[in-house]
Amino acid sequence: MKRFSLLLLPVLALTLALLFNNSAPVDGQSSSPAVASSPSPTPVPTRTPIPEEDIVTEVKTELVNLNVRVIDRNSRPVNGLPETEFKIFEDGVAQQIEFFSRSEVPTNYGLVIDNSGSLRQQLEKVIEASKILVATNKPEDETIVIRFVSRDKITIEQPFTKNKTDLNDSLDNLFIEGGQTAIIDAVYLAAEKVSEYEQQRGKEDRKRRAIIVVSDGEDRDSYYSEAQLFEMLRETDVQIYAIGFVNELSKDSGFIAKSPQGKAKAFLQRLATETGGKAYFPNTTAELAGMAKEISSELRMQYSIGYVPTNDRKDGTFRNIKVTVNDGPSKEKRIALTKAGRVAEGGPATPPAKTN
Repeated sequence: MKRFSLLLLPVLALTLALLFNNSAPVDGQSSSPAVASSPSPTPVPTRTPIPEEDIVTEVKTELVNLNVRVIDRNSRPVNGLPETEFKIFEDGVAQQIEFFSRSEVPTNYGLVIDNSGSLRQQLEKVIEASKILVATNKPEDETIVIRFVSRDKITIEQPFTKNKTDLNDSLDNLFIEGGQTAIIDAVYLAAEKVSEYEQQRGKEDRKRRAIIVVSDGEDRDSYYSEAQLFEMLRETDVQIYAIGFVNELSKDSGFIAKSPQGKAKAFLQRLATETGGKAYFPNTTAELAGMAKEISSELRMQYSIGYVPTNDRKDGTFRNIKVTVNDGPSKEKRIALTKAGRVAEGGPATPPAKTN
């Protein structure tokens, strides 16, 4: 029995050794109780960094467009000058020219014709001269015809159109009528219509805008004052050409006040000067045809110059504008004519209405 026990001892030792080895950690694994493993989560791909794109910030700048006429000492037009001959100043500060063109520019213009009794003798010739202007219209030009007498007799005889037949028909329908002349109101209305026309159609272009007003220049019945008219004109980009039949007005002046003729002439001259246009004072109706051709030529053969003002404050203030041009090769004097100034953005859209 003892011998049997001794024989079993080696077997027992070997069994214990095997059991011990099976329970020992393998390759450094923990001997902790086994835990049921859960499925490994799907690896999340690493997001590749996307380079940040440059952020484009839109900065709206105010491009000021000028229509510039250049004349010599004898008031003859000077054409064909390059950009380098011009300099622009705003409130005395030199400006960088950003846009320059000598090509013909389409024109939107208004014919504003006095139909009061003071033009009874001239109306027929005025209509003929107006038709000369219409005949020179280019395919993209558009014209509006406005007839005026007193403040309650200002009518649009023909809205803006390219159709020359319709324009001529509206001119043939003009007629003289009694009433006190309201030239200030008529010009005010015309400037608004011409200035707003392209904006109403949602277009941004470089069409030239002009008014050709025919009258004796004497105002007797306007709702707006002269000061309000010129305040509004400063905010528009409209050139005014005036044909004034002032010879029939009285030359008698008071101790302080100008004569009716002197006052009317000064008013028409100021309309042209402050907007970069020109005033004509015919002595006879025979001069009208030549004036019409000259206006037609000057409307289209001008210099279009644009600049971004260095003073970018939007404070609604008035800024004086001056354009200079170099003299000719032999020191011939050249004179640049354009509008007197502009009103910066940010101010009131229109002057306050005159109260009754």
